[in-house]
Amino acid sequence: MVRAIPGKRRMDLIDRRQRAVRIWLYAVAALIFAMVLVGGATRLTESGLSIVEWKPVTGTLPPLSEAGWQAEFDKYKTIPQFQHLNSAMTLAEFKTIFRWEWAHRLMGRIIGVAFLLPFLWFLAKGWIREGLRWRLWTIFGLGALQGAVGWWMVASGLADRVEVSQYRLATHLVLACVIFAAIVWTAARMARAPIEVPSRIHAGAVALLVLVLIQIYLGALVAGLRAGLTYNTWPLIDGSFIPDTARLFHDTPMWRNFFENTLTVQFSHRMTAYTLWLGAVMHAVDAARTVRRGPVLTHALALAGLVTIQAALGILTLLYQVPIGLALAHQAGAILVLALATVHAQSLTARSATQSLGAPAKA
Repeated sequence: MVRAIPGKRRMDLIDRRQRAVRIWLYAVAALIFAMVLVGGATRLTESGLSIVEWKPVTGTLPPLSEAGWQAEFDKYKTIPQFQHLNSAMTLAEFKTIFRWEWAHRLMGRIIGVAFLLPFLWFLAKGWIREGLRWRLWTIFGLGALQGAVGWWMVASGLADRVEVSQYRLATHLVLACVIFAAIVWTAARMARAPIEVPSRIHAGAVALLVLVLIQIYLGALVAGLRAGLTYNTWPLIDGSFIPDTARLFHDTPMWRNFFENTLTVQFSHRMTAYTLWLGAVMHAVDAARTVRRGPVLTHALALAGLVTIQAALGILTLLYQVPIGLALAHQAGAILVLALATVHAQSLTARSATQSLGAPAKA
């Protein structure tokens, strides 16, 4: 029996270690995906302001006695949301919304532990190469920032408002998506070298990824303003495909309309959706004509298909006035589109200027 050479054993060992690191990163990404859905349910059930304090350590456990529950309920009674919207709420009803918010915060703590402890273990074992360390420390830093941003968002609804600021809600969601995309990108990068493609194919994939993040931001503004509960017709909005300019831009200064005018925000979300869908289809057609086969074309076609499904979910969510089931499916679809767009963009690199742009890329 021929013994394996030491070099081959070493490469096999490195591959196994890299595979373990990738599995860990994808597991953390899956937790973030779940947390985004729990956050969506928390928002849809209007549970986000039920916990009026930020206790990163002692807040891990929920109330364990009726006296504890009553104390938390009494704190909730001091904020405008209870006083103006939920003054008839019972303790039993409060427990329901409290548990949603508590679960959301608990998942944040779990993700922090699930990232940091294995990361430190991999570092101690020397399984993470030097070039990867700064990326992972940066991601961990963004995760810590996300916890602070989450409280910053909640704090906006505790004094002068009955709900959180749409600006802060959108910031909180997009930061979560950036962290998710960074983890997926890093894990995918460890799996294989990027494929050389014509520069327009690479640029198109990156542009689609950026556009997905912009669309998620606009969707968060729609959610924060509850704009999905108005103008529930499609393809017309406010009686026409393009609303009257006076209604789109009635606030001053003009820029505020893009963040605070429910008609303008929903219209912007619709137009960006059309742009994203058209861009994904054109990108898939371009890939079919240029690359013709292999994972590049597969990813491009899958992305166009998934964006189409996501657009249909968005239309149904609007027409049925945001039922929780459809709304959560739409939010899940957004994260799946983001994941695929991230993997697709990461898997490509533009050819150098000296290479031919007309020949099919190697798949």
